[in-house]
This record gives sequence, structure tokens and C-alpha cells, in this order.
Amino acid sequence: MSELSAPPVRVLGFDPDFVDYREAWDLQRSLHAQVVSGASEGQILLLEHSPVYTAGRRTEDAERPRDGAEVIDVDRGGKITWHGPGQLVGYPIVRLRDRAHVKDFVWFIEELLIRTAAEYGVTAVRVDGRAGIWCLADRAPDGAQRPDRKLGAIGLSIHEGVSMHGWALNCSNSLEPFSTIIACGIADASTTTLSAEIGRTVTPADVRPVLERHLAELAPQYISTADPEGHPA
Repeated sequence: MSELSAPPVRVLGFDPDFVDYREAWDLQRSLHAQVVSGASEGQILLLEHSPVYTAGRRTEDAERPRDGAEVIDVDRGGKITWHGPGQLVGYPIVRLRDRAHVKDFVWFIEELLIRTAAEYGVTAVRVDGRAGIWCLADRAPDGAQRPDRKLGAIGLSIHEGVSMHGWALNCSNSLEPFSTIIACGIADASTTTLSAEIGRTVTPADVRPVLERHLAELAPQYISTADPEGHPA
């Protein structure tokens, strides 16, 4: 495969075939080892998870669920979040084109989600000091004031120039699970979905082809499909 091509996309499961978080994490680690060794060009995994809370390395006790729900502690950056049905999760298990520029890789994921949201008429932006993509404070159609709202979360782990974990784009998921935690450690904002923003249901399966199209356009600039010596995998 050409070094300038995007790595393959692998769908692990969408509604009703939800994916267990621990099983997906085990797969990520196995794929990561293959990419590090040069045995694989990498894959981008797309899926919907069964409901689960996960906590990144910077999560504080006060941010965890107040109802005693189980939390899986993971080796990614960021803080606590929720994954579950209605959320389009992506795990790029890939070699960064420039391992010294992790911020550029984060920018790529943000841009991917921003462009995807725009196709549904939703304006999402970056906010300095806050990971992910956001719908900025505005007024709802009924005139009520709305705060900044997180539409997509990003949390990565990068070892030996190869990424794990990734993004979660809120499509049609319930927002109730976020009410029991301080999501991503941010107390002065809320969370939203594409469906809530546009007033009709848009599922991860609906969004998948749109996201994959933008992924094919953007990925070759930020992802290498070569092995550590620079040879195509």
C-alpha cells in the first residue's frame, strides 16, 4: 500500500451489535504491538460501545460517578467520560506521520469531527484549553440560553509513535449518563449530540459514511502506513 494512502477502516459493531469496552481495549493493544513492530500498517476501528464509564490518567475522585457506577481506568490522556449506544467511537491504531507533532494529530481528529458535524448543519469549533469539539453558547429555538456544549471527545495514548484510543462523537446517545459525572473534568459546560442540535435522530450508522469520506481525505497527511524503517507495510 502506498505510504500516502489512509489505513483501512474496520467496523467492530454498531447497534444492535454493541462492543464490550474491555474486548475493544484488548484488540487495540494487540494491534498497537503489530504496528510498532512493523507487522501492520494499522487500522482505524469504528464502533458503538455497550454503556461504560472510562477514566483517563488525570481523573480526580470528585469527578467520578456519584451513584457508584463501575469505572474502567485506562491509559489514555484526559479525564472521565461515558461511552455507549448512539455514540460513534473511533480508535485510530496508527503510526503518526510526524511522531514529534502530537498536537497536529489531535488537530486532525478535531478537524475530522468538525467537518462531519458541518454536513448536518452543526457548527462545531475548537476551544482553547479544552479538548474535543464544541457547540458554543447560544440561544435555543425556544429562546432559552444554552452554555457551551461538548459534541465530541478526544483522548489519546501514543507510544513509540503509534496511537491508541481516539474519539467519541455524540450522535443519538442519551445525555443522562453525563449528569452523574463531571465529564472531562469540565464543570461549567454541558454535553450535546448531533440529534439534539438538529432536532431529528442521526445514528452512528448514519454518520459513518460521512465520517469515512472525510477520514479518507485527511488521514494521509497525518498517518503513515510505512513500517518504522520507512517501507510501506
